[in-house]
Amino acid sequence: MYSTALKNYSFRFLLVLVLVTSFSCGTSAQRKENKKSQTWLQQHNEAAKNTVLLNNQAGIVPLKNLEQKMASVSFKVEHTAPFDSLLNKYTAVTAFPAASYTQAGGLKNLQDDLASFQTVIVQASVSAMAEKQNLDFLLNLERQKQLVVVLFGKAESLAFADALKAPIIWSEKESAGAASFAAQLVFGGVGTSETLSKDYSAKFRKGEGFKTAPIRLKYSVPEEVGVKTSELQESIDALVAEAIKEQATPGAVVLVAKSGKVIFQKAYGAHTYDNTQPTHITDIFDVASVTKISATTMAVMNLYDQRKVALDSSFSFYVPSARNTNKAGIKIRKLLLHQSGLPAGVHLPLQPQDVSPVPTGKYTVKASDSAYLRKDYFQEVIWPRMLNAKMGPKDKYVYADVSMYYLKEVVENQAKTSLDTFVAETFYRPLGMQTAGFLPLNRFPQSRIVPTEFDASFRKALLRGYVHDGGAARMGGVSGHAGLFATANDLAILYQMLLNGGTYGGEKYLNPETVQLFTTKQSPLSRRGLGFDRWDPDTTQQYPAKFATPETYGHTGYTGTCVWVDPKNELVYVFLSNRVHPKVSNKLISLKTRQRILDAIYTALSKGDKASALNK
Repeated sequence: MYSTALKNYSFRFLLVLVLVTSFSCGTSAQRKENKKSQTWLQQHNEAAKNTVLLNNQAGIVPLKNLEQKMASVSFKVEHTAPFDSLLNKYTAVTAFPAASYTQAGGLKNLQDDLASFQTVIVQASVSAMAEKQNLDFLLNLERQKQLVVVLFGKAESLAFADALKAPIIWSEKESAGAASFAAQLVFGGVGTSETLSKDYSAKFRKGEGFKTAPIRLKYSVPEEVGVKTSELQESIDALVAEAIKEQATPGAVVLVAKSGKVIFQKAYGAHTYDNTQPTHITDIFDVASVTKISATTMAVMNLYDQRKVALDSSFSFYVPSARNTNKAGIKIRKLLLHQSGLPAGVHLPLQPQDVSPVPTGKYTVKASDSAYLRKDYFQEVIWPRMLNAKMGPKDKYVYADVSMYYLKEVVENQAKTSLDTFVAETFYRPLGMQTAGFLPLNRFPQSRIVPTEFDASFRKALLRGYVHDGGAARMGGVSGHAGLFATANDLAILYQMLLNGGTYGGEKYLNPETVQLFTTKQSPLSRRGLGFDRWDPDTTQQYPAKFATPETYGHTGYTGTCVWVDPKNELVYVFLSNRVHPKVSNKLISLKTRQRILDAIYTALSKGDKASALNK
C-alpha cells in the first residue's frame, strides 16, 4: 500500500513538475518574443527621430511609380538583408552588392548590369562618399536614372555628398532598425518630419529636411498598436497547429494589418502532408472565390467610376448575345447581389472530342499540362449553357457562380480587353502586387505555388498552378468566379486600398463613394453588399466571426481562403490555405479555423485597448 501511494504521489509530483516546467518555458518564450518585438520597435522609433530626408525638392521620395524595374545597390553597409527584404514588400527590387564587383572595372561592370533598370536605390555608409570612384559612380547614375541614396554614418561626413542632386535619406546610426525605417521611407510605408540639427556643409544646413506622409502599408510589430506579440502569436499558432494536426490543411499563411500596419505575417506547415516543402509567406495560393471580389467586382467598380457600367442597366445592354434570351433584362445590380434568378451553377459536360492530351491547332485552351480543350468550347458549350440556364425566382438570394461568368463578359466588353489583363493593368501592377493574377505558371516557377487537389476525373493530375475550380479550368484559367492566385501580402495591399477609401501609394484607384456603396449592405434579402460578402446580422451564425463588427466585408474561398476588412477597427485579415489537398475535406470548415483566428485577433486587440486605457 505504501509503495502504491508513493508511486501515485511521485506521478502527481512529476505531472505538476511537467506542467510547471511547460508553463515556465511557455512564459519564457512569450517574454522572449515580446522583448524581441519591443527592441525592434524601440530601434525603429529611434530611427524615426534620427532619419532626415534631403534633396527631395522634386518629391521623388516616396517613390510613386512601381511599374518600373528597380535595383538596390549596397556599399559598405551592414544591414542590407533587412533593407532589401523590406523593399521587396512593396515591389520587386533586384539586389546588387557592390562588394561582389571587386575585379578590375568593377563599378563599370555594375553600371552595365544596371542598364535595364529605371530606378536605383543605393545604400551606403557616408564615409564611402569620400572615395572618388563611389561618388563618381553615383553622379553618373543620377544623370541616367531615377536615383535614391540612403546614407548611414556620422553627419560630419555629409559634406562628401554635397555634389549629389538625388534624394538622400540619411541616418546617423547604422542599425537593423535604421535600415528598416529607411527602406519603408523609400516607398512611403512611413513618413518623416526630421531636419538637420546644425550646419554640416554649405549645402546641408541646420533646418534642412523634407516632410513626407505614409502612403502605403507599414511593416511593424503588434506592440506598435498596443498588442503584445505573444497575445496574438500564441493563439493563432495554436489554432493553425490544430488545423494541421487534424489534417484540415497541410499549411497556411496568416496576415493581420491594423491601422495601415502589418503587425502579423506568418507561414505554417508545408505545401503537402509529407512536409517536404515548408510554407513561406511569399508562397502563391489559389484563392478560389476570393477572385469574385479581388478581380471581377473590383473591375466592375472601376468601370462604374468611369460610367462605363451602370448598376441598373440590363445585362444585354453590355452583352449583345443575351438580347434574345430571358436573361436580357437582368440588372447588373442583381448579378452583384446574387438575386438575378440565375442558378448556383451550370453543368458543363466534357465529351471525348472536347479534350486533347496535347495542344494542336484545334485544342488551344490549356486546363493543365495534359488537358487542352477545343478552342470553340466556350462559344459552343459554356456560353450557350450559361444563356439557357433555368431561371428561378428573381426575389430570392442564390449564391451563384454563374453571375460572375456573366459579369466577366460585361467587364471584357466594356474594358475592351480580357479580365486578367484589365485588373493587372488597373490594379495589381500599379499597386505593387507582385504575384496577384491569373495563370501564375506563365510568370512564376511551380515551386512557389501551393498545390491544391489531385483531380482524378478531368485533368487526372495534382493541380499546382492550375486553377482548382473545374469551371474556371474550362475557361482556360481565367474566369469571373475563380482563377486568381496571390500571396497574402498582395491581398493585404489590395484591401488596404479599399480600407483607405480607394487610395493607395498616393494614387486614387476608386472613388470613396464607390467603395462605400459596394461594401455596405445593399439587399433586404441577404447580408451581402455589391459583390462583397458581409457580416451576418443573425448573430447565431457568428459570421465571419463572433466579434466582427457590422461594417465588416470580404469573402471566403473554397480552397480554404478568406479576406475580411473591418473599417471600424481599421483591420485587414488574410488567411490562405490549401484545405482541398490532396482531396476535398470539410475539416477546416467544421473546426471554424478561419473564424476562430479572426476572433483571436479581436481578443488580442481588445486586450491591447484595455491595457492602453489603464496606462492613460
